Amino acid sequence: MWRSCLRLRDGGRRLLNRPRSGLTASEGLEPKPPTPIRAYVPPAERKRFYQNVNISQGEGGFEINLDHRKLRTPQGKLFTVPSEALAIAVATEWDSQQDTIKMYTMHLTTLCNTSLDNPTQRDKDQLIRAAVKFLDTDTVCYRVEEPETLVELQRNEWDPVISWAERRYGVEIGSSSSITGPSIPARTREVLVSHLASYNMWALQGIEFVVTQLKSLVLTLGLTDLHLTVEQAVLLSRLEEEYQIQKWGNIEWAHDYELQELRARTAAGTLFVHLCSESTAVKHKLLQG
Repeated sequence: MWRSCLRLRDGGRRLLNRPRSGLTASEGLEPKPPTPIRAYVPPAERKRFYQNVNISQGEGGFEINLDHRKLRTPQGKLFTVPSEALAIAVATEWDSQQDTIKMYTMHLTTLCNTSLDNPTQRDKDQLIRAAVKFLDTDTVCYRVEEPETLVELQRNEWDPVISWAERRYGVEIGSSSSITGPSIPARTREVLVSHLASYNMWALQGIEFVVTQLKSLVLTLGLTDLHLTVEQAVLLSRLEEEYQIQKWGNIEWAHDYELQELRARTAAGTLFVHLCSESTAVKHKLLQG
């Protein structure tokens, strides 16, 4: 069986445990996403210039304050988020920075900036289509034909997720080992487009972000519906790579860094979706740094 050939390195990485159920202050701070792992150069860091972080409720929502400066987006817009919970999470990112500000670790802040500035000027329909388009190349739908141990691993781990999605949404998805991938019925796309349309623009930004990280709409739906944990979704998205690592060994630190970074981004995107789907109303919330 595949378990004898794919021993994940610690108990926390087991796939079979199913769950129970920005960017800138006034003077401007440009976000710099990390370069690809194989040519990694740490982005420039800036010395922390504030002592305290707090949030307050304004006319448009909840604002983030660094000392007495209101946080603004890269395009100079007032950084205002729709829920108290999201504001607290973003404020925590800023308050967690030590001597230097590492913008590349602040995924929630970056997602908020994207939602506020909308640099690509996309509307709701375009965001939905971008997410659904991943079905054409969805990670869990593409299967290998050999070796047999990997074929079995993909079948054992990916088929249950696809079956869950098909039952959950009443659609057909399937899988294929053909280079052209599976043939996704038009009705499946229509149903999933309708489902995604129930989310607001902010949440859709988060959904597309997670889909892009995992290269899978199916796994992203599993996350947003709480069918999968972040750890499970990430390992499922890297199933073939983890198989190769177990067979041929790790490449120094690169694979571990890549795994941890993917977990962080996926977790942040999933949290962003849920926090943007909530609505809260309070007059004032203060976080002391």
